[in-house]
Amino acid sequence: QCRYFQHDYVPMDPKAKPKKYKYPAFYDPYGPRPPPSEKIVQLAEKIASLSPEERRQIGPALGAKVMLKLEHVEVGGADFGPQETGPAKPEEKKKVEKTTFDVKLEKFDAGAKLKVIKEIRSFTDLGLKEAKDLVEKAPVILKQQVTKDEANSIIEKIKAVGGVAVME
Repeated sequence: QCRYFQHDYVPMDPKAKPKKYKYPAFYDPYGPRPPPSEKIVQLAEKIASLSPEERRQIGPALGAKVMLKLEHVEVGGADFGPQETGPAKPEEKKKVEKTTFDVKLEKFDAGAKLKVIKEIRSFTDLGLKEAKDLVEKAPVILKQQVTKDEANSIIEKIKAVGGVAVME
């Protein structure tokens, strides 16, 4: 290993001491965290003052409580658990208006098969063979998760060339 040919080579001083780096006690990828709130500190003190047997019971009890709360989480209209948490109340079901639709090809005229295939290729990115196979499988969903306006325009185009499409 000889570095004499490098133009910016500076030989290391043999008397120089190696640099010492100070590493943190532990690695925290998220950086420094704010101190816990007063409520959390009091809770930690209460838990520390419990007997070892009582501390062993905290885990399962807390897990059961937390899981009970998580069962009733509802995300974006998807239901993840039972709806009723207390006494049964007659609740009004909110009618959520649909924003995305699927366009389904129900049927088509045998003579208009080629026109339907060409029209399907115009609003999808399918090749000729894929579009032909899709049309032959009718009834089949042509396009998913489209807006109402886009779905209506696709249905009109299919109807104009001799096919029957519906919005779901």
